[in-house]
Amino acid sequence: MPPCPKCQSEYVYQDQSLLVCPECGLEWDPVEASAEENINVKDANGALLAEGDKVTVIKDLKIKASSQVIKIGTKALIRRIKDSKDHELDCKVDGIGEMMVTAKYVKKA
Repeated sequence: MPPCPKCQSEYVYQDQSLLVCPECGLEWDPVEASAEENINVKDANGALLAEGDKVTVIKDLKIKASSQVIKIGTKALIRRIKDSKDHELDCKVDGIGEMMVTAKYVKKA
């Protein structure tokens, strides 16, 4: 069984066609959840990005609430791809750490 998408609990059980999480009470259809996971995100050059891809930053990016800047050419590893309006990529950026980055500011390495 896959973990709960809301609380990541591993105690998920099946109830007819739905999966149920006993810890948070979430019920979801695994068929619909797998369709939502297929998110197409493209980099600045139009190449499709996937989890585990290595990317390079193409523009100096200021980090909110910090004086640090991610310089051009900094490499990052995509951990997860999310479907959001602002930042689609959950990355591990070299020298900075974990952060969300917008796909239009990176290119596939």
